[in-house]
Amino acid sequence: MIRTIKVRYGGLVVALDIIAWIIIAVAFIASFAGIVYPVIPSPLMLWIGFLVFQFMLSDGDLSVFFWIAMVILTVILIISDIIANSYFVKKFGGSKWGERIAAIGVIVGSFIIPPFGIIIVPFVAVLITELIQRRTPKEAIYSSIGSLLGFLGGSIAKIVIQLIMIVWFFIAAFV
Repeated sequence: MIRTIKVRYGGLVVALDIIAWIIIAVAFIASFAGIVYPVIPSPLMLWIGFLVFQFMLSDGDLSVFFWIAMVILTVILIISDIIANSYFVKKFGGSKWGERIAAIGVIVGSFIIPPFGIIIVPFVAVLITELIQRRTPKEAIYSSIGSLLGFLGGSIAKIVIQLIMIVWFFIAAFV
């Protein structure tokens, strides 16, 4: 059962539940911004929304099953990016260094020319890394394309997982 908490301040009634829902909405939106700006921790933003609801708006409406599922989905959310990047760079012939540099490039790229930096910086960084390792230009470009596809694949996976988590939250909260 969702409860409403109201506080009187100077004769005005401020509904804390409205403020809580605004915090929840901002947290969920920020979780999607975290896909484009990896410095925003998407899983943390989702959990802020869940916890604000649990402690400010509900009387323990979210079940143990919900919390266990969210922990599992959070772990999958965190590793999906790493797995996708690693998989595609390997599949496209990249080296271990190419995989590592792609991951670093995504983080650095979020600060350089946002949001395009998260695509351009890893691509260029993997290209240079592979060329330094004496790969042919064709192999280096191919590995860079793998890095790009890994980032895009990881991003799509994160969007899907986050949508599942948010939809599940609303179902658990209101049904």
